[in-house]
Amino acid sequence: MATKLTKNNSLLEQLQNKIYNYRNHVDYLEIRLEQSESTTISFYGLQLNTINSHFSLAGGIRACHKGGWSFVTFNNISELSNRIEEAISHAYLIGKKTTQLSPIQPIQDYVAVKFGRDPRGISLEEKRQLIEGYNQLLLDFDPRIKSTNVSYSDRFVITYFVNSIGSCIAQERLDVNGKFRAMTCGEGSLVKQGIKSISSRTNYNTLCNIDKQVIGVAEQAIRQLEAKPIKGGQYTVLLDPHLAGVFIHEAFGHLSEADSIYENPQMEELLKLGKPIGTEKLNVVDDATIDGLSGSIKYDDEGVPGQRKYLVKNGVLTAHLHNRETSRKMREAPTGNARAINAMYPPIVRMTNTAISIAV
Repeated sequence: MATKLTKNNSLLEQLQNKIYNYRNHVDYLEIRLEQSESTTISFYGLQLNTINSHFSLAGGIRACHKGGWSFVTFNNISELSNRIEEAISHAYLIGKKTTQLSPIQPIQDYVAVKFGRDPRGISLEEKRQLIEGYNQLLLDFDPRIKSTNVSYSDRFVITYFVNSIGSCIAQERLDVNGKFRAMTCGEGSLVKQGIKSISSRTNYNTLCNIDKQVIGVAEQAIRQLEAKPIKGGQYTVLLDPHLAGVFIHEAFGHLSEADSIYENPQMEELLKLGKPIGTEKLNVVDDATIDGLSGSIKYDDEGVPGQRKYLVKNGVLTAHLHNRETSRKMREAPTGNARAINAMYPPIVRMTNTAISIAV
C-alpha cells in the first residue's frame, strides 16, 4: 500500500531540494508528484463487470530552455535526479529561441479537502452493495428496461508541485462519482436510454439514499419510448441549465483555449478581444472558484491561482484561457487554466467550469 502523504511528509522536502539543486540549469523547471488511491465498481445488467482498488505514486518533470519544452515521467523517487537530468538534456536539444512565460508570484500553500464522509474509510464490500442495489432498482423498474450500466468511483489524490521560481503547493482532491444508465429498445430496435451522474468533491454520503433519483433514470428511459423523433432543422429552443452548460462548453469553450489560438493567425483574427460575437444578452464565464464542482481548483498545474473570468460579456469577447506561455506570447494575463490529466501528462490549456451567466 502506498505511503499516505501528509503536510509534513519528507517527499515534499526532497522535491524542494532537487529543484534547488537544478534550478539554474534551465530557464524553468517544475516537478509534480501525485499519490492517489481509488476504487472503481461497475455493473452491466446483472453482471458485476469491474471491482478494484488502486494505489499509485507517479510524477512528471517539465523543463524549458530557450523556448524548448521537455517532459519526463517517473514512478520512483530514487530515480528523481536521473529523470531531472534527462528532462534538462531533452530541453537543451529542443530549445532554439527564447523562453516566454508570464511572471507570477511564487506561492506556498497546502489545500486540504473538507471531508464529509471519507470513502477511504468504507469497505469495498459496502460500496459494492450500494451500487448493486441501485442497479437492481433500474432492472426491476419495468420489463421494457433491457439493460443497465451503473458505476461507482472514488479517488483521493494529493498533488505536490514545486518549481524553480519558489512555488511549493500541495493540493488534496477527492472525487466521488455515481453514473446510472437504463436502456430500453424502441421501434426498429432503436435504443432509448435514461442517464444521470451524481458526484461530490467532499462526501461519500452524497451517493447514499438516492433511490428516487436513480428511479428517475428508469422513468426517463421509459418516457423516451414515447418520444416522437424531431425533424432536423433550425429551431428556437429552451435549454435547461445542464444542457446549456454542455452546449457552451463544446460550441465555444474549446475555442477559447489559447493553445489553439496563439500560433494560428486565422484563429487570432476570429477570436480577437473586443469583437462582438453574439447578442448583448450573452455572457459566458469560466470559473474555477465555484465551491464543489468538478472543474473547481484553487491553483492550476502551473501554480497559478484559479479565477473567475468573463470570456464573453454583453455579447463581446473579453478573454481567452491561458497557461503562462500562451498568455505571455499573446500579451494577456495568465488565467490559471493549465491543467493536466494527471501527473503523467504535461499540463495543457483547458477549461475549468464554463457556463452561460446571467446578465451583468
